[in-house]
Amino acid sequence: MVDSVIPSAVMAACLWQLPGIRTHLVAFDTSVVDLTADVADPVKLLMKVQLGGGTNIASAVEYGRQLIEQPAKSVIILVSDFYEGGSSSLLTHQVKKCVQSGIKVLGLAALDSTATPCYDRDTAQALVNVGAQIAAMTPGELASWLAENLQS
Repeated sequence: MVDSVIPSAVMAACLWQLPGIRTHLVAFDTSVVDLTADVADPVKLLMKVQLGGGTNIASAVEYGRQLIEQPAKSVIILVSDFYEGGSSSLLTHQVKKCVQSGIKVLGLAALDSTATPCYDRDTAQALVNVGAQIAAMTPGELASWLAENLQS
């Protein structure tokens, strides 16, 4: 997932600049860190990303869901290897709550120039089963996906 950190920060900075789109950037390991205040400056942002050890994806999804005011017009992009250090069933439940409320959930097992993922396929499949989309994309492919999926 280290290879996805820089493209994730750059993509968030690009989305931050778009009119009509409210962007949040949240990083996580066993805790959730909201980096939204620094998203306009990718260099400063990257200097703050010092996570390591453990993974609690469910808490990050729950945090993200709570930030959303208009579920039907929202997307959670979850860049993760889906190796959940906490409860996989809680993660599945959190994603299901998002999808049922109208939020589109895109799980990215890789976001880099090669889009070659290494991820927990069982957890990813469980998320697909509750309505998430799982993929590995280059930043350009993510931009195309967003263009297709954010049209009203």
